[in-house]
Amino acid sequence: MTGAQAEPGRAGGPGVDQQRHETPLQRLDRNWVDLLQELRVVQTGVQILTGFLVVLPFQSRFEDLTSFQTGIYLVTLCLAVLAMGFLIAPVSLHRLLFRRHARRVTVDVAHRLAEIGLVLLALAIVGVVLLIFDVVVGRTAAGIAAGAAALVLLALWVVLPLIIRERQSDPEHAEGAAG
Repeated sequence: MTGAQAEPGRAGGPGVDQQRHETPLQRLDRNWVDLLQELRVVQTGVQILTGFLVVLPFQSRFEDLTSFQTGIYLVTLCLAVLAMGFLIAPVSLHRLLFRRHARRVTVDVAHRLAEIGLVLLALAIVGVVLLIFDVVVGRTAAGIAAGAAALVLLALWVVLPLIIRERQSDPEHAEGAAG
């Protein structure tokens, strides 16, 4: 039993989180709401990015793209569409599992779909940077800009949360610690 759960007969009863005073089902409900809030933010961005990519072929300069640029465009469009699919999939999952008492599987699967969707979105963003810089200033600058974008996204979306998570596991830095 973890320290976060109450022992039977103690305040809060069995299976109740002592810090939040919530049952496992309440925690799943909170996790689901948190996930939905995160998805609302990211879904808007991926839809705008995908919309931008969808209209590009209808621009007059699109015919001037090199085969490399056309390839980057097609890969990036596919990544953006896949990201949109993965980031919207939790809504469909919830709809089809609604009232089936499947909150745990809904939260777990939606969490994984969101993680995959974020990776795909990051790759699509890097692809857009690569394409735009290649068209505007050339291949070398495009590689540098795309690499920089990838590093920044990796730092903000992976490294920073992992550093914070590691610090939170250290009792001296955890929320509620004295000091």
